Parts: sequence; C-alpha cells; structure tokens
Amino acid sequence: MSEQDAAPAGGKPAPSNLVMRVLAALVLAPLTIAIAYVGGWLWVLLVTLVSIGLFAEWLTVVGAGSAALTGAGTVVIAMMGAAVAFGGLKTSVIIGLVGGAIVMLIARGKFIWAATGFAYATAALLASILVRKDLVNGFTALMFVLLVVWATDIGGYFAGRSIGGPKLWPRVSPKKTWSGALGGFVASLLVAVGFAACGLGKMAPLLLVAAILSVVSALGDLFESAVKRRFNVKDSSHLIPGHGGLMDRLDGFVAAILMAWIIGFLRHGVHSAGSGLMVW
Repeated sequence: MSEQDAAPAGGKPAPSNLVMRVLAALVLAPLTIAIAYVGGWLWVLLVTLVSIGLFAEWLTVVGAGSAALTGAGTVVIAMMGAAVAFGGLKTSVIIGLVGGAIVMLIARGKFIWAATGFAYATAALLASILVRKDLVNGFTALMFVLLVVWATDIGGYFAGRSIGGPKLWPRVSPKKTWSGALGGFVASLLVAVGFAACGLGKMAPLLLVAAILSVVSALGDLFESAVKRRFNVKDSSHLIPGHGGLMDRLDGFVAAILMAWIIGFLRHGVHSAGSGLMVW
C-alpha cells in the first residue's frame, strides 16, 4: 500500500499513526532482511505463513471467509511451500492445481473471487521462494526487489505529500497523485544506481528492471485498492500496527516479485531466476 493512502481526509496522517507505521517498519524490515539472508527453510516458512495470511485476508475482503474455505486453502498452501522447499516444484504446482479446484468447489458462488485470491497467494509463495533459491544471486535479487518496492512506496509518500497535484486514479485510490507516482518511480531508479555503484550489476539493465518493477509494484498497489473499493473495505485486516493487513503492506511486493521471477525465468530458467534478474 502506498504511504499516500495513510493520510486522512484532512491531509497529513495523524502523528500517532505515523509513529506506529515507522516503528512497525523498523522492526519488520530488518527481520525480513535477516530471514531472507539466512534463506533455506526459514525463508520458506516465513513466505508460506505470509501467503496463508494473504489468502485468509483476501477471503475476508471479498466476503468469502468461511472456516472450510480458509482451512482448505491453508492446508494446500502449506503443502505447496513444503514441496517446493525440498525441490519438488512440479509436485507443488500439481498440489496447487488440485487444491485450487477444491477451493473453487468449496467457494461455490464466490468461486471466481476465491480462485483469484488463491492464485494471488500462491504466486507470491512460489515466486518469493524461487527467486531466493538461486544459489548464486538469490539474496541479491530478492533484496533488489524489496528495495525497489520500498523505494517506490516511500518515494511516492514524500513526493505526494510535498508536491500534491492531480490525482492518479481518484475513483480507486483518492489520495494517490501523479507526483507521488513519479516520485516513487525516480526513487526506484536510485536503487538501481546504488546496486550498480556497488558492482552488483550493470547500470543500464538494472535501471530498466527497476523501472519495470516499480511500475508493476504501483499497479499491484492499485489492483489491491480496486478490490477493496469493490467490496467497500478500508483495510484488509489490522494485523500490522499502523499499516493494516498483509495485503495492504505487500500488494506492491506480490506484483513485483512475480514480475521479477518471470524476467529471471525467461533469461536463466526456473531455478536461476535471481541470476536472470541481476546478471546481464
């Protein structure tokens, strides 16, 4: 969720809410980076739990959060995470396809929304694990994606607050501005410059990849906002103090990590997506 969405109708966010957001970020960001660095089963466990949370929140937002449906999705996502952690990507995909069919059957009248949420959560699961599993550049690629998403979010917040101006898409997200979108985009390019300056990739390709991931991250943010607007929901949950729920916090990352894996996969294959993203 872009920081611009945090501001109430009067303009600036309440100080207490801003403090909560900063404190939560100071705890969650280093913890995420530490677990990503360790990788292995610990990263898989974190991603699996988060993906289960994303699916549960999605069901709540769309009004389909029955115990049976949430339980079935939880079991399937957990099995997928376990399978891909031990190298069984094909097994994980098969489990996902069968599990997705079961989820649709249980959902009945809400089967389209339930299937979309299941695809959303499992795409985040598989892409996050597969990018990190690259033994050579997995951590670097994952950090690149995370920092681009965070830079897009933070740059959008400060540019939107300080410059303001025309709204980006007022019907879906009333507080987002074109200046915020541009500020976030520019901030993401600075991440690419930093990585290139540290010898972690070539400047031109990294700028291109950062630009793509930043735009996709912003679109993921708008997609989540559109879903919440469709069902008249403000926050997906109140799990994270000052931030709302997992969907609110990870909407941009889900879209960006999926695009990152696709780019890496097209260039270097399934298991070397990190290198495909960073090495040109």
